[in-house]
Amino acid sequence: MAKGKVAKRPTRDEFVLEEIGNQLTEAYQEKSVVELTVWGVQEAVRGMIVKLDSRTGRVHVEKEEETQKVPFMDIMAVNYPRD
Repeated sequence: MAKGKVAKRPTRDEFVLEEIGNQLTEAYQEKSVVELTVWGVQEAVRGMIVKLDSRTGRVHVEKEEETQKVPFMDIMAVNYPRD
């Protein structure tokens, strides 16, 4: 059986990754609600960051008692919703 083609994650330079890391850290410390654009996921992940796990490279986002673990390298953008 042939494997289906899977689009590769876009590469980003170290400055973009550092900026995303800074935004995540700031949102975590200020307990802000964020909206993350995640590669390969249709809908944005929205909620409050409850843990930045450096061991697994995942960002834990909680919304209404549900925690979603997002790989840091899959986060394309961090936004702050205005509603």
